[in-house]
Formats: sequence, C-alpha cells, structure tokens
Amino acid sequence: MAMVLRRVLLNGRAISSTGASPMAQSDSFAPAFSRFFSKPAPYAVKVGIPEFLQGIGRGVEAHVAKLESEIGDFNRLLVSRTLKLKKLGIPCKHRKLILKYTHKYRVGLWRPRAAPVKA
Repeated sequence: MAMVLRRVLLNGRAISSTGASPMAQSDSFAPAFSRFFSKPAPYAVKVGIPEFLQGIGRGVEAHVAKLESEIGDFNRLLVSRTLKLKKLGIPCKHRKLILKYTHKYRVGLWRPRAAPVKA
C-alpha cells in the first residue's frame, strides 16, 4: 500500500512540476487507481435457479422444483426473505444457505461454477 501511495504522489509531483492544469492532474490519477478499484469481468454463464442451487450444493438442490414453481424468476429469488422460504417448506439450514449465497451473489463475492462440458 505504501508503494502505491508513493507512486501516486510521485506521479502527482511530476505533473504539477510541468505546470499542467488541475484537471490534467486528476486525469493522470485515474489509471493508477483504476487498476485497484475496477470490477471483474461479468460472468459468462447464465445463472438461473437450478444452476444457483447446484452451485450451493449441500442438499439445497432438492428444492429446485419448489422454488421454480413458486418464485419462478431468479431475480425474485435474490430478493426473497426467510419468511417466504419458510412458507414454501424449506428447512432452516437450507434457508440459511440460500440466503447466505444470495447475499454473496448480489454483492459479487460468489458465482456458481460452470458445469464442465461432457464430451
């Protein structure tokens, strides 16, 4: 972190010593920080309810038919609450797993792995 800060400060001094405008200085900082704060590339595989539950594993995939018939849409699953899942008859341990991984998915910390193609 110290090395990054040192590099940014040195780049700022080099630009300011040339007499560039303040707007040019702010543009020069963008490449230094974009490397550290950029989002990863979007996930290539389309994720639906079955793929999501298969990715979680641990027996949660047994509820695919129930969730697809009652909730229907993957985006609605991402915003569903524990009471809705409880009314569908999903056990507590599976509800906790589903809610944990939906939160991770929304934040961007987790994606279900793509199934390997069988030749």
